[in-house]
Amino acid sequence: MNRTQLATTELGSTGLDITRVGFGAWAIGGGDWKFGWGPQEDEESIAAIHRALELGVNWIDTAAAYGFGRSEEVVGRALEGIRERPLVFTKCSLLEGPGREVLHSLERDSIHREAEASLARLGVDAIDLYQIHWPVPAQDVEEGWSAMSELKEQGLVRHIGVSNFSAEQIRRISSIAPVETLQPPYSLIERGVETDILPFAASEGIGVIVYSPMGSGLLTGKMTRERIASLPANDWRHDDERFREPKLTEHLAAAERVRAVAERLGVSPGAVAIAWALHNPAVHGAIVGLRRAEQVDELLDGAALDLDEQDVAELEAE
Repeated sequence: MNRTQLATTELGSTGLDITRVGFGAWAIGGGDWKFGWGPQEDEESIAAIHRALELGVNWIDTAAAYGFGRSEEVVGRALEGIRERPLVFTKCSLLEGPGREVLHSLERDSIHREAEASLARLGVDAIDLYQIHWPVPAQDVEEGWSAMSELKEQGLVRHIGVSNFSAEQIRRISSIAPVETLQPPYSLIERGVETDILPFAASEGIGVIVYSPMGSGLLTGKMTRERIASLPANDWRHDDERFREPKLTEHLAAAERVRAVAERLGVSPGAVAIAWALHNPAVHGAIVGLRRAEQVDELLDGAALDLDEQDVAELEAE
């Protein structure tokens, strides 16, 4: 399809104008940690970032946990010397544990240390959007959110948000400081947030950027049972229930519906999956994981694809 300049929208009430699709930097953290995606070459990652920026993407979403610093370091390298750098979003609260496992911490001093380390790896003076990655331990969310508010007051971060929080948890911390953004998982095969959290975010004017709009690869048209079985041993998806029965058959059927619509519209299945997530009026942007430059063009079509009622009905058919 012919792609015009990528449209932007304001992310909630932050004042940030973001393209409907952002560069997701989870996979470029590599495979040598608990939630890695298998081997990844840093030069390929940098080429993918540069291609996305060349095509107009204006934000990157990463996290300190992705490869325990590696993803942020690669993003920082990719941005060196760039005249107009994109907005940089990152996250805190997940720490490296024994055996490259993940530990959770919402302690004030830990979050402050994480922010300083992320700033150094990314090579920026301030983080455009800093997010608590997970509300764990749940009893510490107030302490963690107070630390985020302090970082904003100090000018080390410009905006603060949360990821994977419930509406109740957001209500709990809103008296400390406004929650500006929310990052939940959302795709055709993972729609639980439609019931409560997305309507709540819309009613509160909270900016929403969703992750895994392609179902962690299940909706790209490239996932078969054989492909899943042959994923690298250190790919976290082996432990994901979405990739196993009894859910797998249902998800592959959804992927087939996505493929059929994509074929009719002349775009990639991944683009259709992204467009479906963006079709929800509560969603401002979608995080699209990209590992190679050649993936960028076909998936960015999802930012400009306007699905009609027939398309949506076909995709959501049981």
